[in-house]
Amino acid sequence: MIKIAPSILSADFAKLGEEIKTIESADYLHFDVMDGVFVPNISVGIPVLESVRKITDMVLDVHLMITSPAKYTARFAKAGADIVVFHVEAETTENISAAIGELHSMGKKVGLTLKPGTPAEAVLPYIGKLDMVLVMTVEPGFGGQSFMPEMLPKITKLRQMIADCGNSSCEIEVDGGINPETAALCVQAGATVLVAGSDIFSKTDRAAQISRLRGFGR
Repeated sequence: MIKIAPSILSADFAKLGEEIKTIESADYLHFDVMDGVFVPNISVGIPVLESVRKITDMVLDVHLMITSPAKYTARFAKAGADIVVFHVEAETTENISAAIGELHSMGKKVGLTLKPGTPAEAVLPYIGKLDMVLVMTVEPGFGGQSFMPEMLPKITKLRQMIADCGNSSCEIEVDGGINPETAALCVQAGATVLVAGSDIFSKTDRAAQISRLRGFGR
């Protein structure tokens, strides 16, 4: 079954606890961290993650859009992240490998993210050890962008790479411009986790919209 991960960037932070309660039928809670350097925007960090961890049992899927992420992956894991995903473009090969090993030793899942301009092959050295690959279908840093259909072949290529290495548990997550129409395209291409922000949080009945998105994976 396809998993849905609402992005709290689209939630009302003045009542974040209440907002999270409205999307608890989803599979993951997507938590974007931006530093204003790796991407041209600044969002939330460890204190907010610690607060969110206290109010929900949802799986916290933390996406680090920051420079030198390997310095912080363990800290985010200790703060409550269940899955820590960071950008392959932001780290050295040595640091990526070390972070993967450290997170697994902590009992956490780990993934790597690809910007639109980064080819699928960038994660090939690590694919056998990853729990997730996140494909950005917009440029990271801002919400509300249009879905980039030219990313669909990358999803398909990653699905083949994962199959070839025998890592059947590795998920492919897609983030950016997801709605029922683009969700169907991503699932057809091989995605298994869909991140959606405004498409869920703009709805009055958010549980119904989560079910609608998930239905495109059946």
